[in-house]
Amino acid sequence: MRRQVKRACAATVATAAAVALAAGMTSPASAKAERSSTAPQTQLTSKHRITLITGDRVLVDSKGRVVGLERAKGREHIPVQIRREVGHTLVVPADAVRLVAAGKVDQRLFDITELNKSATRKSQAKGLKVIVGYSGAATAAKADVRDAGTLRRSLRSLNADAVQTPQKETPELWDAVTTGGRTASGIAHVWLDGTRRASLDKSVPQIGAPKAWAKGYTGKGVKIAVLDTGVDATHPDLKTQVIESKNFSAAADATDHFGHGTHVASIAAGTGAKSNGKYKGVAPDAKILNGKVLDDEGGGDDSGILAGMEWAAEQGADVVNLSLGGQDTPGIDPLEAEVNKLSEEKGILFAIAAGNSGPESVGSPGSAEDALTVGAVDDKDKLADFSSTGPTVDGGLKPDVTAPGVDITAAAAKGSVIDQEVGENPPGYLTISGTSMATPHVAGAAAILKQEHPDWRFSELKGALTGSAKGGKYTPFQQGSGRIAVDKAITQSVIADPVSVSFGVQQWPHTDDKPVTKQLTYRNLGTKDVTLSLAVTATNPKGQAAPAGFFKLGATKVTVPAGGKAAVDVIVNTKLGGTLDGAYSAYVTATGGGQSVRTAAAVQREVESYNVKIKHIGRDGKPTGDYNTIMFGYSGLAEGRGYQVSVDASGTTTMRVPRGKYLLDAWIAKDFVNFEGGIDWLVQPSLNVTKDTSVTIDARKTEAADITVPDAQAKQQLGTIDYFYDAAGIGFGLGLQSFADVRMAALGGEVSGLQQTWSGQWSKGAGAEYDAATTAKVKKITGDKVRHFKASEFATVKNNLGSGASGKSGGLMPLGELPEDVVLANAIEQKLPGTRTVHLSTVDKIKWSFDFQQYKGHDADGLPIPEAYYTLGPSQLFKAGQKYTKTFNTAVFGPHLSADFGIYRDGNSIYGFVPLFTDGAGHAGSSDFTSVKTTLYRNGTRIGSNDDPLFGNKEFTVPAGQADYKLTTSVRRGADIAGASTRIDASFTFGSKKPAAGDVATLPASTVRFKAATGLDNKVEAGKTVSIPVAVEGAAKGRNLRSLTVYVSYDSGKTWKKVSVTGGKIKVKNPAKGTSISFRANITDKKNNKSSVTIYDAYYGK
Repeated sequence: MRRQVKRACAATVATAAAVALAAGMTSPASAKAERSSTAPQTQLTSKHRITLITGDRVLVDSKGRVVGLERAKGREHIPVQIRREVGHTLVVPADAVRLVAAGKVDQRLFDITELNKSATRKSQAKGLKVIVGYSGAATAAKADVRDAGTLRRSLRSLNADAVQTPQKETPELWDAVTTGGRTASGIAHVWLDGTRRASLDKSVPQIGAPKAWAKGYTGKGVKIAVLDTGVDATHPDLKTQVIESKNFSAAADATDHFGHGTHVASIAAGTGAKSNGKYKGVAPDAKILNGKVLDDEGGGDDSGILAGMEWAAEQGADVVNLSLGGQDTPGIDPLEAEVNKLSEEKGILFAIAAGNSGPESVGSPGSAEDALTVGAVDDKDKLADFSSTGPTVDGGLKPDVTAPGVDITAAAAKGSVIDQEVGENPPGYLTISGTSMATPHVAGAAAILKQEHPDWRFSELKGALTGSAKGGKYTPFQQGSGRIAVDKAITQSVIADPVSVSFGVQQWPHTDDKPVTKQLTYRNLGTKDVTLSLAVTATNPKGQAAPAGFFKLGATKVTVPAGGKAAVDVIVNTKLGGTLDGAYSAYVTATGGGQSVRTAAAVQREVESYNVKIKHIGRDGKPTGDYNTIMFGYSGLAEGRGYQVSVDASGTTTMRVPRGKYLLDAWIAKDFVNFEGGIDWLVQPSLNVTKDTSVTIDARKTEAADITVPDAQAKQQLGTIDYFYDAAGIGFGLGLQSFADVRMAALGGEVSGLQQTWSGQWSKGAGAEYDAATTAKVKKITGDKVRHFKASEFATVKNNLGSGASGKSGGLMPLGELPEDVVLANAIEQKLPGTRTVHLSTVDKIKWSFDFQQYKGHDADGLPIPEAYYTLGPSQLFKAGQKYTKTFNTAVFGPHLSADFGIYRDGNSIYGFVPLFTDGAGHAGSSDFTSVKTTLYRNGTRIGSNDDPLFGNKEFTVPAGQADYKLTTSVRRGADIAGASTRIDASFTFGSKKPAAGDVATLPASTVRFKAATGLDNKVEAGKTVSIPVAVEGAAKGRNLRSLTVYVSYDSGKTWKKVSVTGGKIKVKNPAKGTSISFRANITDKKNNKSSVTIYDAYYGK
């Protein structure tokens, strides 16, 4: 089992969703991105339902694969695109495809990989969180959006609302923000309210802070807003520093229980009181505005961070520290927009961490143009291997500077998550690494400058800090201008504007390139004229010296008058690059008047590229602008590049792309709202661009598939067609009501490594269905696939579906798995208890499993709401012509232990992953419950309690040494769910110590399964004497059993009677009509580890 563990302090934690920007502990107990792979995989929570903004629901398995789709009411006819690319799966309903392509609707709202991450699921648990941006007053649009959800925050500076909508009401939100295939009037953008995570004795002198202090510059009178996990204002280094606090996170208060914000705040402005000044921060007389925007696990929503920024501005912050971030995306996201807006309007300097993901990975909001973006170096000014480098996704020159961020010792928040994981050394302090630690060095340096120059705005502060930086042996895309040097910055009177010079992209070929000139302006903020000597050094994409004259200056000297400006031309001549294309960079150094100003410059010398002209023709033979076309590069210079083909009403558009091979995927649909008439889908797996190229996408070439099952009375409920091209590592799929809804055709020539799959689901009456799939290696995409399945190609599975509660319904979902694909399916609702006969195709080496769910009602859209879930487990082969029987959701429900489930110890964490309500057939699963309490004791002393029913969601932190432990849990559920196993108690006693690094120890726990033969209603014939098999599972299984004692109760556990276990069975009298029987078992293994399980109201008599 692998478990996601949220940690804000390890560089390896970085994910696309957003990460804490602290990079790695110096302690051996450094945080891990997830549990060790030595822990077993589990099937218990292997499926997740993800509700899209459209109201459609997607079922995802443990591997992140899309295996099921439930359509919102009234949307059954709208096809759904399923896209697999570069580690991500997107499920985009067809009416959203062009809105996403146009950048109006955030692609992350349909990125299943992102939405399925534990941090995102937790954030969105009570409803979908979005940020809706408006154009103008948009009074009606605002009213519609707020009616469709709960207004969480009004973000005035962005003209946006952060709203949360329960999953069952997301269709109303979609209707509020879209109309007729466009965004509704007054709606500018719709973004996912995503999650972000929180990314001194040597480092402070390293940047020259003591020299600034000696001149009286300590940050006095300056406010630094630390927007982070909160601040422990009781720490001696910070108790006089925090002047205002406000909580914008999901946590209960503004105190730092995670440990990140306290560390950051003390680097920026800690007094060092506890260490007699040894660990004093950069600006010890500055004051802290504590804005808690990340929760007690180090994560937070975009909207909370935005609200924190607005609050900081209202509180008069001079500098804002953001040691947090997430993956950057093309265009300007809400956080980037807010940074730029508040910088320009309020003059605030935002010091923001670059990220901890290495090359070409600068995160957002550090990617904002006006941000002072910070990378990390060690105490020798060596670039940290984790420090994110540029360019940004949009080609921007970042980071701006670096600062010490490796092994930084600063204040510890006592008892916080990081404090417990790392340990204090010396007391009151801890040592961790990351661009999170580098950033407050810059924030503190900015506070020192602000004290010296109270009238300076962000641009002057940024200019002085970048211009005075100490250069290293790295390019501007790695270090910006270099490592900050505040002792130099305080003497700086001349700054550069802009702080870096970008020449953008110069188009290939370069034999006819003309020199391009941009002005670099020097501003003299002092009272004396300054004459500067100018020089430029340039670097090619390989890090070597660029050809002479590639970058040059229009002058070698310039005099900047006091209080005035002087400009110099910076000239780039990309013709001189020879055959080496890519990113060239340079430093312009201006020295004079006792100071030096460094300015980074860069140009992208376009790689060999060509124009691709794409023409779209509809079924009527006329050019059409009703298309959605995508190009994915997978070889040569094109590798890893994706292009959304712009929509032009003429049907023809031209794309500029690098030389290489592309997969081209195109839709043409006359109606992109209701899709009447269906979709024409054309695919060219290999478009080799070696010159200017033209492609015609002609819908007249498409044909429909003809796929049937042997029963003409069976009605198709769902159909999917998908393909995957190995060379590109990319696949697309389309979910449909019927194969008649799409026609396909191939473009281009034949290829190898192309897999195409067709699957469908057909229902017959209330209790039977056919599920079939076929797949093939093809040379070209096949439109006119013909496959008439024969009866002899099916296996028949009779599924007995139980329920001990009246008025229930449920759904059984067949899950097909081909050798190279999975089959999209759905659960067809029916009354419980009952049976469902499923005919499964057996061709093409397909394997099948089943998931069963019992429902407790329906949401506003008519979609069922699950309350109990069971899985058959791993997929298995079913033989053609054979009949099988499976039973789900019947007694006796109880704990189950196996190679997949148990009690575990990972480092100093103990947790359980045990399906307490496994059904009588041994199918692991879960159930709604009304109460739970789980408690851990160590050597008889209670460590703590939580509300995790051994789902592995919460853990207990324990000391490393050997000790005796007892883990207990008690879970109750209402009789309205199953009418059986209304309460389960379990306890496990064992010895344990910290396992070897990297190992996850399975702790010796045992349980007993009672295999009574009950009906589908969880009842038995009253008063009859029966033998019930009992099976020991876990540590005491087989020859490892020392003792087993079993008790029964006929009064729901008030009194108990011991029964004998003979030959692996117990003999009991069935309970009287309307009454129940309960079981208790005490187990001891041969190493004297003891376990106990009690199952109340296991089943009833009738």
